[in-house]
Amino acid sequence: MRFTNTSNPVLTNNAYKLQYDGQVMTISGAINKSLVLFLLLVAAASVSWRMAASGNELVYKLLWPSAIVGFGIALITIFAKKYSPITAPLYAIVEGFFLGAISMVYSSFYSGIVLQAVLLTAGIMGVMLFAYKTGIIKVTQKFRSGVFIATGGIALVYVVSFIMNMFGAQMPYIHDSGPIGIGISLFIVVIAALNLVLDFSFIDEAAKSGVPKYMEWYSAFGLMVTLIWLYLEILRLLSKIRN
Repeated sequence: MRFTNTSNPVLTNNAYKLQYDGQVMTISGAINKSLVLFLLLVAAASVSWRMAASGNELVYKLLWPSAIVGFGIALITIFAKKYSPITAPLYAIVEGFFLGAISMVYSSFYSGIVLQAVLLTAGIMGVMLFAYKTGIIKVTQKFRSGVFIATGGIALVYVVSFIMNMFGAQMPYIHDSGPIGIGISLFIVVIAALNLVLDFSFIDEAAKSGVPKYMEWYSAFGLMVTLIWLYLEILRLLSKIRN
């Protein structure tokens, strides 16, 4: 069975070339699993947020380790999809802890920014889902290719920027709060939002094709990856605008 490409590295063609286990994925099942992951993420974020708010320094010491662990769990999920019923919830919990802590860091500098980012993320997801379901945005091969190229370019910039930071250098403009820096962040937010449309399309196609039941967890995990990326980029954009 063959699926069209998506720019989300989690939800790719190869993700669904799997052995059947008797039960098949449904859209309602994927939605339910997404809600479970979201609740786990919010619960974990609440814990780290309260720890930070109470002045517990441990939460900041665990900030970047939690991000690294989350990335590791994501890789395990991608390469061992059958275990996604276990790894996807673990990913949501670990990333939730990271998001709660990093959100408190932003909140300490910019009052109200977290609520704004949450509302914008939810709003963008709703708009993208509406645009997909009503056909306002049609997921054509050209659309997929364009988003894929843009997402790959952004990933490359992230990698180069990370390497430069290791050597004490900084990529120009990307972290600036001027018009160019804000424009770059706005562009990244737009691409992240368009990835949501591709995620919706891919999950829809997968459910119609009758892939294994455990792929509901994997699909929910892929959608969660995009939403977390979108939220973090919105936080970055709002902080630049505040500056």
